[in-house]
Amino acid sequence: MERPTAHRPDPARPAPAAALEPRDRDILKAVIATYILTAEPVSSRSVARQGGLGLSAATIRNVMADLEEGGYLAQPHTSAGRIPTAAGYHLFIEALMRERRLNARDRRYIEENLAAAPAGPERLMALTSELLTELSQQVGVVVALALGETVLRAVHFVRMSGRKVLCVVVSAAGFVDNKVIETDEPVPREKLVEISNYLTAHFAGMSLRQIRDKLLARMSEERAQMDRLMALAIRLAREGLAVRDVPELVVGDAAALLSHPELADIGRVRRLFEAFADKARLVEMLNRCMSGGGVRVLIGEDADLTSELDFSLVAAPYGVGGETLGALGVFGPSRMEYQRLIPLVGYVGATLSRALAGDKRS
Repeated sequence: MERPTAHRPDPARPAPAAALEPRDRDILKAVIATYILTAEPVSSRSVARQGGLGLSAATIRNVMADLEEGGYLAQPHTSAGRIPTAAGYHLFIEALMRERRLNARDRRYIEENLAAAPAGPERLMALTSELLTELSQQVGVVVALALGETVLRAVHFVRMSGRKVLCVVVSAAGFVDNKVIETDEPVPREKLVEISNYLTAHFAGMSLRQIRDKLLARMSEERAQMDRLMALAIRLAREGLAVRDVPELVVGDAAALLSHPELADIGRVRRLFEAFADKARLVEMLNRCMSGGGVRVLIGEDADLTSELDFSLVAAPYGVGGETLGALGVFGPSRMEYQRLIPLVGYVGATLSRALAGDKRS
């Protein structure tokens, strides 16, 4: 049974200086909800017309002025209404919004397209990015950690057709990865079993980076000191256990953002695509969302990119057996539907984790 997905506050960002009165909270919630819907500054009159608050436009106007003074709203122009600030959004997310479950239709769609996909980790990352982009109308982003620190539990080499061999790597946390490698000549099944047993016995419990270093040291030994089976074992392990030393980042189609009114300015579009080209900054942002579990939201000055673009990142970690393998999320203008996107990101993260573990249950 799915549990509600709770937002995890950013520990690096201080909490609001003072608690708001219930009336002030209701008005702030109404302003933010209206702005998310319309993308236009919100006036006190438009809040009063919604009904439900039982307050006059004058009273609402006075409260909105107080909220602006408190840093929760801003007024872009003297004659304009108000728009939320990063502090206003955070208060809306953390205190004004009830925890919500993702609707059954979206859960089913995610399961059908991701959890049941018979694909390896790379394809699952690409599918996840596409899925997040499609369901959020923001840009889906997925990062996988560098694999060098993955700890080996076992390695298996399985003969395929001709000179092809399937290498299956099982991490200490139970994560399974595989790749097809090609040998100089066909290798008998018995020799592959012997090599698998030898490598598992001698390298289980070590990180893939440690294994790579040891293999490189073995390869530098005089070939005369190495029998043919050992030389073959080292060659297979060198290819099968090759590690990725840098994080892998998959970014969804940024064209999904071009329909947002915030990107009507061509200069802002240019800055957006320049930001996507600088993958190191995106990876750094996602790395901040890998610890502690739960969904995390970065808005405004929480990160360089969100501040520069006036964007938000809603992100969550994913992994297998307690081992964090990366993070995923949606990146787009701060005027986004947090009520839906927070549970969406949390559910996709949980579903990807199950898919990587080989558990297809919904």
